[in-house]
Amino acid sequence: MANPKKNKKVTGGESTEPAVTPPGPGSDTSFVKKPKLGPGQPRKRDIPEGLWTKCPKCGTMIYDKELDDNLKVCPKCAHHFPIGARERINALVETCSFEEMDAEMVSVDVLKFTGVAAYTDKLQEYTQTTGLKDALVTGIGRIGSHRLALGVMDFNFLGGSMGSVVGEKLTRLIEAATDKGLPLVIISSSGGARMYEGLFSLMQMAKTSAALAYHARNRLPYISVLTHPTTAGVMASYASLGDLILAEPGAMIGFAGPRVIKDTTQAELPPGFQTAEFLQAHGLIDDIVPRDELKGRLDYFIGFLMHGQHRLAASA
Repeated sequence: MANPKKNKKVTGGESTEPAVTPPGPGSDTSFVKKPKLGPGQPRKRDIPEGLWTKCPKCGTMIYDKELDDNLKVCPKCAHHFPIGARERINALVETCSFEEMDAEMVSVDVLKFTGVAAYTDKLQEYTQTTGLKDALVTGIGRIGSHRLALGVMDFNFLGGSMGSVVGEKLTRLIEAATDKGLPLVIISSSGGARMYEGLFSLMQMAKTSAALAYHARNRLPYISVLTHPTTAGVMASYASLGDLILAEPGAMIGFAGPRVIKDTTQAELPPGFQTAEFLQAHGLIDDIVPRDELKGRLDYFIGFLMHGQHRLAASA
């Protein structure tokens, strides 16, 4: 009997399937399967670097130009990104009014510190990456109609650590403010004393605090602005001595880390105890000021605090 499959005709509109050659011995018969996306799994997109930044708080992707125009503050959740010293100064003072002081002062490796990397190598590396000589920019400028002495720390330079140069520049700034009868504003962002300079770094705590005492004796106001993070020796000295202490939202402020405090006190720590909001509620901080409101608030506070000083000068 004839096989019907062999006698099956193929019409003109159809074509036979090509023959499949069976795999020979030793040939690779494995197939690579593409992973299937789950119903809630989004397709990953390649985003060019340098154009977008992801907010660490809310996860929003922010166009870098929009972030810069908004003073590095997330437009959705108001998270405050770190900002450099010169960016801060440009956002605060009036155009072309800032006269920088001691711009060429650089640190010296007095202790000949050696470790994973030499101190001199670290200084050279951070000078190239940040364009700064050290972790502080100081000078005389104007906010609104008020001239003031302004110091701004930059966390990008060795974690904003306070060494001999930072302490000396701050002391000279405070003394200049005292001599000229100017209000003083210092914006802090620091991990504390600079370990590469040992005791020389710790001495800056006393030196800056003593200069602030002379400034206060002349009834001149000092406003301290704490940003994320402000910790250790900086917080234990000039950062906490302001006539007014302001802070940015969500800034981490404290002396030692939570683990060290917990191990030392053997006590449970309240949640968020090192945030600006917690410290305001407990009386250490006078006000929390968003970055875009800082210039206007400083102008108002300086005018209020200098009002009595102007009357004393006029009567004298």
